[in-house]
Amino acid sequence: MIDRRLFTNFDWTLFGLTLLIAALGVFNIYSASASYTVVTTPYFIKQLYWILAGLFLVVMVCSIDYHMLEDVAFWFYGVVLFLLVVVLFAGKTSMGATRWLNLGLFSLQPSEPMKIVIVMVFARYFSRYPVFQGLTLRELFYPALLLGGPALLIMKQPDLGTAILVVLIACSMLIYVGLRWTTVLSVVLAAIPSIYLAWHFLLRDYQKNRVLNFLNPERDPLKSGYHIIQSKIAVGSGGVAGKGYLQGTQTQLRFLPEQHTDFAFSVFAEEWGFLGCMVVLLLYLFLILWGLQIASRCNDRFGSLLAVGVTAMLFWHVVINMGMVIGLFPVVGVPLPFFSYGGTSMVTSMVGVGILLNISMRRFMF
Repeated sequence: MIDRRLFTNFDWTLFGLTLLIAALGVFNIYSASASYTVVTTPYFIKQLYWILAGLFLVVMVCSIDYHMLEDVAFWFYGVVLFLLVVVLFAGKTSMGATRWLNLGLFSLQPSEPMKIVIVMVFARYFSRYPVFQGLTLRELFYPALLLGGPALLIMKQPDLGTAILVVLIACSMLIYVGLRWTTVLSVVLAAIPSIYLAWHFLLRDYQKNRVLNFLNPERDPLKSGYHIIQSKIAVGSGGVAGKGYLQGTQTQLRFLPEQHTDFAFSVFAEEWGFLGCMVVLLLYLFLILWGLQIASRCNDRFGSLLAVGVTAMLFWHVVINMGMVIGLFPVVGVPLPFFSYGGTSMVTSMVGVGILLNISMRRFMF
């Protein structure tokens, strides 16, 4: 029998914030793709389908006790890790990257669910591993092993943006668990030669160009620097109040690349200006703070770690995407949660919200 308290304690604030951001995203995608030649289903209609699929998954995730995720975390980890390996040999290549598996009715990008899975695995591990005075360098060995495999496989695709996100999510959870200052200092010192080796032996030429263009976009304004230059023009031309819905010249004249996906926020900034951007930023701020509040109110360590991890996932997506479109970070393929077009991203973000709702609903039971 289903406990009625689950319904009376449903977190309508979190659910409403999610739907509001997703609705703004749909209207924005309609504007971003209005100038496209329509040969199939319009992007904003597809986005509505993905939102509905995501809401179905939210219901499914909420219907089970989130403690079950603790039991299946490593099973999910093994499955998604296997799919990441399969992608390297049988994945679909698009624009020089092999990130997708064609499953017939739809395509799957295994690196997206790995963001949720790494949260589950770290939450399980640290809920059963007592930390009293902060993690030592030796105690980081096993978590680093769990993180290193997926991160390297994702970078091999190559997908540097998602690999960085997975690492940042894991690091956020480690900070929450607690690190000794000696451990932090050792990691920073070890990172210096690692960055040098990665630059010379791991990063591809186009990834190096993105970093160099971040430092000086004008070095190649018609090729590798084009994205960031056009995005900054779109954001800046919005001014205080924007040019109006469907009136953005950068968008409607299609100067802005990937305007319905990675640079969807640039479209919104041009049309709605500084005031509109502040509204979206505040919505995301409330969403992140609400997720942290859920973590603080949770009565068990696994649920608290799980909520922190999911909130960190949403936070880093927002920070990296918005930083990218205004030139504060190099251009990487990181979508804005619930706002940018993309099925796998929408489903992953919705599952994350479902987990937060699940934890919030069951806080009184433990």
